[in-house]
Amino acid sequence: MRLKFSVAWLFVFIPITLALEHFGVADPLLFFSAALAIVPIAHLIVHATEQLATRTGDAIGGLLNATFGNAPELIIAFVALKAGLFDMVLGSIAGAILANLLLALGIAFLLGGLRHHDQDYNPVAARVYSSMMLIAVISLAVPSAFSRFFAPEETIRQEMLLNIGLAFVLLTAYVLYLVFMLKTHAGMFASRGSPDQADDHGPHWSLPRAIGSLVGASVLAAWMSEILVGAAEGTGTALGMSQLFIGIVFLAVVGGAAESLSAIAMARKNRVDMAVGIALGSSIQIALFVAPVLVLASYFVAPRPLDLAFGRAEVGALFIAVLIGSMVVSDGRSNWYKGVQLITVYAIIALMFYLMPDLATTG
Repeated sequence: MRLKFSVAWLFVFIPITLALEHFGVADPLLFFSAALAIVPIAHLIVHATEQLATRTGDAIGGLLNATFGNAPELIIAFVALKAGLFDMVLGSIAGAILANLLLALGIAFLLGGLRHHDQDYNPVAARVYSSMMLIAVISLAVPSAFSRFFAPEETIRQEMLLNIGLAFVLLTAYVLYLVFMLKTHAGMFASRGSPDQADDHGPHWSLPRAIGSLVGASVLAAWMSEILVGAAEGTGTALGMSQLFIGIVFLAVVGGAAESLSAIAMARKNRVDMAVGIALGSSIQIALFVAPVLVLASYFVAPRPLDLAFGRAEVGALFIAVLIGSMVVSDGRSNWYKGVQLITVYAIIALMFYLMPDLATTG
């Protein structure tokens, strides 16, 4: 594989991060070293997914990228669960959805639009993604509202049953979503744009090499992400940042680097259908698969069960992101200014969480 030198040299941060962890350096140094180590790993995931997508089509290619790209988020959340950092877990879930839906897709539209002016993609598929995202956010808001009104001080039995039942409902909805997208209505997700053939250079990989690279890169990403989350709490304290901000911005952006870079790369190659599928598909997967899996896993690995009880700020931010994102992508045509709109909303939300007092995030 040909990696640009500016990206390839960042692989050196993998052994550097391991050395820094061994010698017990300050958390901020370890945190940012691990973040830099994830960048070339994410680039490898991008290329391996491109190779698989040439055989599977954009819809399945986007699903594969979202699945492997979400591995770091899942590992981050598992590590935080075991440590009892429940606010960080909820922040990483909400932050991953916001980062994919607003930041990654916004940068993809911006850079793709600057290169290709106007880009077309399948509006039917975009509307399906948008409706699934709205359902997903509603499902996350229900236990949050239940906790706020009926169990604000402690978890009651009915709230635990609601979270368990909701986890199984969401997992069932996700399985049926996959059947709908890949089996019964695959034609609805067909690509509409014209790929930029000038960018499809280099030899094609064999299927075992592509799969092996994807799996290996995902394992490396998970390894570095585990170190990253281990240093996140100390980094937040040292830099004067709240744990919610660390989880909802830093961990989400770094943990989602793989799918974000993939969506951006696809948009620059005028494969906007795959870019939209990666960004929105990853958000759907976080809400309908990762979140319920974490709820069920918390009964085995965490000090206490995880409740999907987000604060009012997180729920409001998710609703705003889904509504704005749905409006922007619904017409099946993107340009650079639509990217600016999405990035602007993300910047506003990130600034709100940075300046928000800790007490304002609860209740």
